[in-house]
Amino acid sequence: MPPGRRWRGGRGQEPRPRQIRSFIEPALLLLLRQGPSHGYELIGGLAGVGLEEYPVDPSTVYRALDLLEGAGMVTSARESGPSLGPPRRVYRITQAGEAYLDALVAELRLTDRVLHHFLEKYDEVSRPQRRPPSLG
Repeated sequence: MPPGRRWRGGRGQEPRPRQIRSFIEPALLLLLRQGPSHGYELIGGLAGVGLEEYPVDPSTVYRALDLLEGAGMVTSARESGPSLGPPRRVYRITQAGEAYLDALVAELRLTDRVLHHFLEKYDEVSRPQRRPPSLG
């Protein structure tokens, strides 16, 4: 496999596994399942759905929201907030987004089982082997 396809870093650097990919979409849909929200609220809510270890650039969130809206998974509209500032774009999950989230979660549950089994096996293989006491 060419350098950089599976590992981050270039020649002469320690290989580092990549971060979780494409998890932003289910995370945003889950947050929107809880209720309509604007972008900054969604960005702030990402830590509460497990992304506190993976800081997400705000532009990535807005790009994902645009893609989800283009796919019919969310809708948005400009709404005035309680402050005197400009109207904010408020996002809502659609029925298609609800169905897509349910399908993603089913897939994530399967992935969770596979990863759990892998990690158990890793821990089993990586533990120091206990050797029987020598008899001599």
